Amino acid sequence: MVNIPSYTVKPGQIIGVRERSKSLEVIANALSGFNHSKYPWIEWDQLVMGGKLLHLPERADIPENIKEQLIVELYSK
Repeated sequence: MVNIPSYTVKPGQIIGVRERSKSLEVIANALSGFNHSKYPWIEWDQLVMGGKLLHLPERADIPENIKEQLIVELYSK
């Protein structure tokens, strides 16, 4: 079990919600509106509230509109 937010997940590893946290309303609300099929590098199992990282995504695989240059400019100040 890992509880470090900055932990780097490796392909093949399974990530899930702790048993005692599965009944928390905040967890249920966060997962209810999440489109799991949107990300082809994650295999999600709703019954166990966990997923498996199939492979690291390439930039082209990420559907969000992220402007990397703006991030670089912010942190280079």
